[in-house]
Amino acid sequence: MVSIRLSRGGSKKRPFYHVVAADSRRPRDGRYIERLGFFNPGARGSEETLRIDLDRVEYWISKGAQPTERVADLIKQARKSEQPAAA
Repeated sequence: MVSIRLSRGGSKKRPFYHVVAADSRRPRDGRYIERLGFFNPGARGSEETLRIDLDRVEYWISKGAQPTERVADLIKQARKSEQPAAA
């Protein structure tokens, strides 16, 4: 099964995560099918915290991919920030 999950990068005590579509049998930081975005929890100042390609996420979900709980929350957050503010 394909899962949409976080793959850890960054240095010690400075995590950086890639949002990836990967075979669920692969290791967390192992080979993946496609990189869909990133999440930087330690972003400071004007650095970007979250970027996800929502079109590709929808594609993978339509093919049966299951996002993890944390990634589902991040997708929801990305959708909310993408919508224009109501005037």
